[in-house]
Amino acid sequence: MSKVYESAWWDGYNSWIVKHVSKLERAPFSFIYNGKHSDNFLHSWEVDKLEKKISKDLEKCTVIWFDRETGLKVSFEAIRFTKYPAIEWVVRFKNEGKEETPVLEDIQALDTIFSTSQGEFVLHGARGSFPENTDFAPVRKRISRNSKLDFHPKGGRPSDNYLPFFNLEWSNKGVMIYIGWSGQWLASFIRKDDSSLRVRAGMELTHLRLYPGEQIRTPSVLLLFWHGERLYGHNLMRRLILKYYTPRNKDGLVQPPVAYSVHSLYYYNATGEKNLIDFIKKLAKLNLGVECVWLDAGWFRGGWPNGVGNWFPRKDFPRGLGPVADVAYKKGLKFLVWFEPERVHKGTWLDREHPEWIIKLRGVPNRLLDLGNDDARKWLTEHISNMIKKYGIDIYRNDFNIDPLPFWRSLDKPDRQGIAEIKYIEGLYAFWDELLKRHPNLIIDNCASGGKRIDLETIKRSVPLWRTDLTCFCGISFTAIQAQTMGILLWLPARSAGTTGYCDVDQYKFRSLMSTGISLSVNLLNLNKTSVKRLRKYIAELKELRQFFDGDFYPLTPYSLREDRWAVYQLHREDLDQGIVLAFRRPLAPRSVRVRLYGVYEDHKYELTYEDTAVKKVVKGSELINGIRLSLPRPQSSLLIKYIGLR
Repeated sequence: MSKVYESAWWDGYNSWIVKHVSKLERAPFSFIYNGKHSDNFLHSWEVDKLEKKISKDLEKCTVIWFDRETGLKVSFEAIRFTKYPAIEWVVRFKNEGKEETPVLEDIQALDTIFSTSQGEFVLHGARGSFPENTDFAPVRKRISRNSKLDFHPKGGRPSDNYLPFFNLEWSNKGVMIYIGWSGQWLASFIRKDDSSLRVRAGMELTHLRLYPGEQIRTPSVLLLFWHGERLYGHNLMRRLILKYYTPRNKDGLVQPPVAYSVHSLYYYNATGEKNLIDFIKKLAKLNLGVECVWLDAGWFRGGWPNGVGNWFPRKDFPRGLGPVADVAYKKGLKFLVWFEPERVHKGTWLDREHPEWIIKLRGVPNRLLDLGNDDARKWLTEHISNMIKKYGIDIYRNDFNIDPLPFWRSLDKPDRQGIAEIKYIEGLYAFWDELLKRHPNLIIDNCASGGKRIDLETIKRSVPLWRTDLTCFCGISFTAIQAQTMGILLWLPARSAGTTGYCDVDQYKFRSLMSTGISLSVNLLNLNKTSVKRLRKYIAELKELRQFFDGDFYPLTPYSLREDRWAVYQLHREDLDQGIVLAFRRPLAPRSVRVRLYGVYEDHKYELTYEDTAVKKVVKGSELINGIRLSLPRPQSSLLIKYIGLR
């Protein structure tokens, strides 16, 4: 990444910090209280400011405003990154009075203005997970004068429509904006004149009174300022996310596994102790390099999909899941188990035994376990935690296959709109945090009908191992999978990209799905000696390349779903001065394509290794920057190049 722009990154950041945090000329959030906008009264409230150094890299700044008349306390809690031009914050509201507060509404966790003396504002974002071929496709919008752009999810799952991540660009600089809210957020970009743009982000709906002693939080907001090429901004954020937000355990960064799904042989409700143990033994005998056994839906009473709410193993597991896990461990494999604890189907154990915990909609058999109910959350935490401990579950897969928004809204009274959602989301975070506290090496997979639950708060606690339900079945478009990879890698390190509906052994398909992890569903009975040998090779290659997915990401060809286009991207480790290029010649694409590399030093020499032919050559960095030609004789084939700097 170029060093030229570093001082400019900090200039933009520091000027914003001075105005909105240091001097408090205007708070970077807003709300309406008792019919008045916070800009008009917050400066008149009692204010206290606290600064605290958390570590050499992190500083905490807390600003507290207090209204003595109504007892409302507003806390702005921010983390400043000393090595990155970035700041994250959350706002909390607490009623410290003895009466209900006046109405608190239109709470915007982010409300700020960016200005330019020249140039246009261009907003970059990405579609969410639908699932469709266009999952994670880039979104580019030029924001014209007297216009407004709104972005929000569809039904309460945060990345069901758009990712809650944006890159606002103007005048050769910009700001990355990440929203942390696992519910119904809303981001608005409002331009009225030539020189300024207002950005607001928060919950879609807030209109509520707080009871005495009650406290709520807003979505979290992360801003990172950049200058220069837009891709530098994306990669600076990727580095920040990897260092401070990606989950860790005793071994370091959480590593998504090379997993093998038992459902390659047994359909969801056909699983049982005997056949799963047989499956694991067959898998281990093949010595493929697999790291984890993946047990998806169907192991519980009532099976998939209507048994959710019966979180007890079926009769096919007379001793529970423990014996299956024991065999996996003896074979050196981790154990992943699927749950969907928030969806409760009519007539299941939870629905019968604890109706007071369940949110229902008339005529809808799927119901919602209210995580905003302390008793429900505590029971769920104990039950799931005990299962994790008893059965030795390494990866807890938390799926979520319904839209929660109608359920939340059904609970809200006219002067408490938004409160059910807030309590639920706070409960979700408390539930996950407690599981991680009790089981420090646990990995949480945040699946939600694919990648519909990706936001700043979920990626702090979990990894999306299944980014799209598009890959549930064979016959998927690998052109679309390549495009999805190139779409999501702009916003997140590749720890989020392990997904597959991979049903045969083919290098082009495997590399299309490759990331730091992968889930395989190739039928074991269909693996002949040649297939086994190939699969071993592909898995070994993935493990070798994992380190590069933690580097900077550069798309070397434009995003496209066209079959007559190449898809080429680069993963670069600046700290190692090396990286890889992955190239895909799609079915109708021409024989060759020319690409220019990023991140390499013009005056260094680099050794290039073409992995599939073992050809090596040494070239100057300037040649890589100016462009090299990639060729493949056969359509629907791939090319892997490794390069390393020679000092």
